[in-house]
Amino acid sequence: MGVLLLGMLGLGAAAAPLVAGWLGVEAAGTDLFNRFAEASAAHPLGTDDLGRDVLVRLLEGARVSLAVGVATAVAATVIGTGIGLLAAWRGGVVDAVLMRLADGMLALPALPVLVVLAAADTGRIGLPRGEAASDIVRIVAILSVFGWVGVARLVRAAALSVLARDYVRAARALGASEARVLWWHVAPNIAGPVAVAAALTVAGAILAESTLSFLGLGIAPPAASWGNMLANAQDLVFSAPWVAVWPGLAILVAVAGCTLVADGLRR
Repeated sequence: MGVLLLGMLGLGAAAAPLVAGWLGVEAAGTDLFNRFAEASAAHPLGTDDLGRDVLVRLLEGARVSLAVGVATAVAATVIGTGIGLLAAWRGGVVDAVLMRLADGMLALPALPVLVVLAAADTGRIGLPRGEAASDIVRIVAILSVFGWVGVARLVRAAALSVLARDYVRAARALGASEARVLWWHVAPNIAGPVAVAAALTVAGAILAESTLSFLGLGIAPPAASWGNMLANAQDLVFSAPWVAVWPGLAILVAVAGCTLVADGLRR
């Protein structure tokens, strides 16, 4: 079920340009004479306060949200796996320093720190605000700073368990190098927990991006994002409920799909 939900969102995101061409509209195209139009053949999910097609913007928002979720999960998993393996392999001072760093990151209040980092001026490092691509890179970088911590702690615990097994001791006794032990004996046996953590990281990143965009610190309009769609609809819940319902439902489906996939991988 989780794969089915995410597959539907992925297909919708991939088909966004085709749907826009079929309907003859653009995600950022406004039509002030057709504001708050209800669902019809021309606009299957209606229009918003600027006359923009909700379906096309929803699919464009799926491209942004899924890209942020997957990119954040990949970056956080790679960083966290490397740090966790290093801590378990080296032990001693290296383990203590890396895990205290992880504990310090966990002690920080995540949302306020994310808001502060998202509000920072990124133009000085070549990432101007307001462009969808640079906004995605900025959000992925910010979320990856915190996303690796849980993966690193999980990988460290799993790797310590595997390194204590008899077959690892036997491989070392037979002269296997540390790189071979880590690649052939440790990595395959921690792949399951890492996959679960990655799936949950996708869900967390989608929620975090939606929160930042809702607060005006994520993906900037006119680019479509589920978060900024909800921000525009917060005063329209009763007068034009479809403007708020569809992006909220999309976030729910995406997070539920990632959670179901993670639960299936865990089992």
